[in-house]
Amino acid sequence: QVQLVESGGGLVQAGGSLRLSCAASGRTFSSYSMGWFRQAPGKEREFVAAITWSGARTNYADSVKGRFTISRDNAKNTGYLRMNSLKPEDTAVYYCAASSLLYQTVARSSSYDYWGQGTQVTVSS
Repeated sequence: QVQLVESGGGLVQAGGSLRLSCAASGRTFSSYSMGWFRQAPGKEREFVAAITWSGARTNYADSVKGRFTISRDNAKNTGYLRMNSLKPEDTAVYYCAASSLLYQTVARSSSYDYWGQGTQVTVSS
């Protein structure tokens, strides 16, 4: 089992940047691929980005491609989501998640085994 804790959210102006962190504890972080999802008020949770256990492959939602970068540092048991050129429509609670599908960059939320509690990102116009 692994526990995930997100941090780094906050209020930022449009065009600004934030870096979210996902600290893992418990079972070895490198035993999981990792994903980021987000949920805006009144909307369903949506896929943002995913990365394989080694970091060799990544996958992004079209809405964030070219602006967001997912990465991980297995030695630090931490995953990251760098968000640049933020837009008001990026406002949401952001969640990190871990999946036992090590070699896949999974976009389906149902394929993730563990979730963090979320961190709020608010982008003002």
